[in-house]
Amino acid sequence: MVDVPALVRALRDRDEETREIAERAIWAVWARSGDSEVDALYRQGVEQMNLGLPQEAIATFSRVIRRKPGFAEGWNKRATLYYALGEYEKSLRDCAEVIKRNPLHFGALAGYGLIYSRLDEPERALGYFKRALRINPNMQGVVRNIELLQKLLDEKRERYYI
Repeated sequence: MVDVPALVRALRDRDEETREIAERAIWAVWARSGDSEVDALYRQGVEQMNLGLPQEAIATFSRVIRRKPGFAEGWNKRATLYYALGEYEKSLRDCAEVIKRNPLHFGALAGYGLIYSRLDEPERALGYFKRALRINPNMQGVVRNIELLQKLLDEKRERYYI
């Protein structure tokens, strides 16, 4: 984790390949808990996610969290699953745990934005998307979400003031 700030700086490199490598490296660092047994459980949970077994993956990531609560990525993966299942309050709680442990986690910040978009809180969503983009300016999906939300809010303001 001590290398992550340098990798975050590399997300702004002029060279696109360097930016892509930096992002992959960040995710690789975040995926390591420092405990081989927890890492094996984590990989099992990721495999369950990839196989479309969300309940099994949630149970596995819950075990990861119990064994190593300081491992932010365990919380992040469970938050992702809760979001996919429409359990937004649970996802929000897990995102908060991620950010508490890893304030540079642009994925969790973007996740907050997605959740608040679903909860019809566009101003809040926009704030989180912008925070994510300040850390990782290469997230094109986040850029598109910001543009869409900004347009929506502008149209809402125009209707209100007309």
